[in-house]
Amino acid sequence: MVELPPGVAGSEDGGDLARRAAASVPPRGKVLVVDDQKNMRATTAIVLRQAGHVVEEAEDGAAAVQRLQQETFDVVLTDLRMPSVDGMEVLRAAQRLAPETQVIVMTAYGTIESAVDAIREGAYDFLAKPFKEDELLLRVSKALEKRRLLGEVSLFAGEFRKRYGLEHVIGRSAAMREVLDRVVRVAPTDATVLVTGESGTGKELVARAIHVASRRGDKPFVPVNCAAITETLLESELFGHAKGAFTGAIRARRGLFEEANGGTLFIDEVGETAPGFQAKLLRALQEGEIRRVGESAPVQVDVRIIAATNQDLRRAISERRFREDLYYRLAVVPVRIPPLRERREDIPLLAAHFVQRYNRRTAEGKILIPEALARLVEHEWPGNVRELENAIEQAAALSPSREIRAGDVHIEAVRDVGPGRDEDRRTLAEAVEDAERRTIEAALARCEGDLGRVARELGVSPTTLWRRMKRLAIDARGAVPPA
Repeated sequence: MVELPPGVAGSEDGGDLARRAAASVPPRGKVLVVDDQKNMRATTAIVLRQAGHVVEEAEDGAAAVQRLQQETFDVVLTDLRMPSVDGMEVLRAAQRLAPETQVIVMTAYGTIESAVDAIREGAYDFLAKPFKEDELLLRVSKALEKRRLLGEVSLFAGEFRKRYGLEHVIGRSAAMREVLDRVVRVAPTDATVLVTGESGTGKELVARAIHVASRRGDKPFVPVNCAAITETLLESELFGHAKGAFTGAIRARRGLFEEANGGTLFIDEVGETAPGFQAKLLRALQEGEIRRVGESAPVQVDVRIIAATNQDLRRAISERRFREDLYYRLAVVPVRIPPLRERREDIPLLAAHFVQRYNRRTAEGKILIPEALARLVEHEWPGNVRELENAIEQAAALSPSREIRAGDVHIEAVRDVGPGRDEDRRTLAEAVEDAERRTIEAALARCEGDLGRVARELGVSPTTLWRRMKRLAIDARGAVPPA
């Protein structure tokens, strides 16, 4: 079952952590009643107030839009037919200004066409006038329940995430909860962290979150991409150099270690570094001091190191491309970011986030319809979140209407994987899955089916291991599932 978050037409929501975080949200709601007929508006408001809701009134669509710009409502109950600014415009304004607000449209004309149009535009429900009090209260109650669930997620994504610098780390899957839990626990310490994961999974976002939530959060966060700097310049870039240390060094220069003093140095693509540089980096970590190129005097630095790589450093160690002692210095706390194909339930959330960001930037009101979302969920995403973001941006820009349809989403279709498939024509995702399968099966054989030992050896939780075994169809007979 696919959960559809705000920004995706027909949304539903959930989340145990968020639900506990917002357990204190009161059951009554704040409702805006919009109707140009004063008697109808006043009567509806009275019924809702008697049920315990906080109710505000707007005499027409223009007044409603102005109120929505000034404050937030849980539910907007709006007449559909109004002069100048009608109920559809009120609906669009609510979606633009407060996407979690639930809109119920009222119409005295009650046609199927008007109801379908309103629902298609993103309304939660509709009421045909005249309606009974019980029917009104039931529809509002259901809309408030949906708003409450969305509010719980908003609380989790707002206060909790802001506190720990996680505003841009999107996901509520079990795999991402493991990541967030580890981030929250390691952030207050000064432990060195190694963030691993495929390209496009958001390793730097996680590194920044760790920094923001640490005691160094008000100090510099200095990133450096080792793959973007030549080997000859990398040492100078990180450690600095003296005047005349090499050709072109016309003045002394502080390195990034000194720039990050008191804060965090994020060393991205650390697996791309050469062994000679690795030895100097290891010394800096061990001694808490650096030597500028061309100088012999050490410089003391107080820097927390977070490193990241998309490479398998254990394999690099076995191939003598990476120092084992440096690996253990960096991987005091390893954090693995799962690829998008391992957390497909996060794709609707990410898609909605990117659609909303596009709408804020362009002042448009694009909506991703379920058929398009289903296509996104089916894709393997070898480029992970970065590829998904690109696909959403492209689809939103090229869609001729407000709705982003399946035909607007231009991604390579997922190819079937069958027996006898040409090994040379496998996708990257298929190759990775094959490697995962072989690694897990070999570990199962070594550990004689003991999933606890296998999980420890592979550096994942037993639950994650069991889930991957099921996804990869690994024969688990004789193995005991985690409690």
